[in-house]
Parts: sequence; C-alpha cells; structure tokens
Amino acid sequence: MSAASSAQPPLPHTPSHAALGLHARERIDACAQVVRARFPRPIDAAIILGTGLGGLVDEIDVEQVIEYQDLPDFPLSTVESHRGRLLCGTVEGKTVVAMQGRFHRYEGYSLQQVTFPVRVLRALGAGTLIVSNACGGMHPLWAAGDLMVIADHINLLGDNPLIGPNDDTLGARFPDMSEPYDPALRALARAVALQQGITLREGVYVAVQGPNLETRAEYRFLRGIGADVVGMSTVPEVIVALHGGMRVLGLSIITDQCLPDALEPASLAQIVGVARSAEPKLAAVVKGVLARL
Repeated sequence: MSAASSAQPPLPHTPSHAALGLHARERIDACAQVVRARFPRPIDAAIILGTGLGGLVDEIDVEQVIEYQDLPDFPLSTVESHRGRLLCGTVEGKTVVAMQGRFHRYEGYSLQQVTFPVRVLRALGAGTLIVSNACGGMHPLWAAGDLMVIADHINLLGDNPLIGPNDDTLGARFPDMSEPYDPALRALARAVALQQGITLREGVYVAVQGPNLETRAEYRFLRGIGADVVGMSTVPEVIVALHGGMRVLGLSIITDQCLPDALEPASLAQIVGVARSAEPKLAAVVKGVLARL
C-alpha cells in the first residue's frame, strides 16, 4: 500500500484498526446484543456466503433480515456481488445466521475489521462456521464449476487478524492450526456429496490480497508451494473462528482455471456466472451437512 493510500481516512461506519482493538469485547457484545434483540434464538451454525453465492439464501427459512448498516461497528460491503445483510432463520431444522456478503483486505479494511462479524457470530453462540468462496483453480485435473472442500490453507495476505494484544476472553494467544478445517465436518460433507452424486474435490486454499488476479508466474509459484485453489478471502475468518473455539467447514466453487500455460483472461461477470451455476450443488452439500449436525 502506498503512502498516499495509507493516509486515507477510515471507511464510513467502521472503527479504525486501533479503535477496534480498544475494548473489543465490549464492541462485540454490543453488536451481538443488537442482533439478539431482533433474533433471540440460540444459533446452531453461522454461514458466510462468498462471491456469487448469495442465492444460497433461498434455502434459508428467513425470519429476520438485518442490514449491516444497522449493526454497530460492522463494516459495509463494497463489492457489487455482496449484498451486505444478516439473514436469521432455519435450514433443515437448524437455527442459522448467514452473512450475505463478506469483507476483504483489498477493500481497505484491516483484518480485525474483516473478521469482526465472526466475533459477533461466535458471541451469539454459533459453535460451527460454514464458510464458502469462489476461487481460481490451479489443479490441472479440476474444472470450472467443481466444488472443493478445503482441507488446509496457506496465508499469503501478509497480515493476520490476531496481531496485537490478545484478549484471553476471546481465545488463546497462540491457537493451534494443525487442523483448521474440522475433519469430522469434512467427512460429513464428502458423505453428503457422495450420496447426492456431487463431485467434491478436496485440497488446499491459498489466500492472497488481490484485488488483481494473478500473473502466470504467480500461479506457478502458488501451485509450487502446494495450493490447489487461490482466492482473496476465507483465511482471516477461519483464523478468528478457530481462535474463538469454533469448528469450521470450508467449501469453494472453482470459477475459472488458472493454468499458467493455458491461461485466459477472466472477468467478474464470468466468475459470478460460474459460481451461480454451481451454487445448487453447494446448497445441497450445505443443507445435507446441516441436517446431520
């Protein structure tokens, strides 16, 4: 980030990086209380919907809609494919709160701001986080439109949401990351996919800052260090979820093939289009997992 861009004022409706760290527990609880006042039921699971995946809300029996702008200290979505609201209701008999729209480092938010909603979802009682995303595929045998359950990740964002003084009431100073994506939830997702005849890949997700897509050389590098898919989200939310003691299931839709020797230009319209066409498969897996929790 250049000196000029770093000098810009904070985005509207959001606390500064430093302010969020000050009395974070109080800010989290205050925001959770606003949600609880409108939706007082205990939460079984939280869901984060990624780029082009907002249609999954059709599977939620929505009882309450809360706009992000009505939640204190909540960031606002600036990406056109992210609506920016909490959907509270039930799926397959489970009480859920779903984020229809997430936040990214490339929007200018700190990772503490990006992950503030996860803190709030945890404060509401959610013990399980299901996080979805659209991503570029670097595995040569996988195709656009395939689903992947995330087995592990690589953080190349150059930052971490846990940097700074640790609040022991939120989680341990040094959370273990040996199995960030819950093995039992991954096995459950595989079983659901097999039962429904859905091909479900399993691999490693690497998070980069963006917002530009990668060069051929960068794709070669990312593939060389062990990544199967690449995206610009998910990892910060997962780190904070684990810090707070949540179980995590990560699901990706591969929207474009990022093979260095056969690379073609990609557009947001194309990425969103592929994500939406594959969304029924993702919805089926999420519903099946929730039904069996």
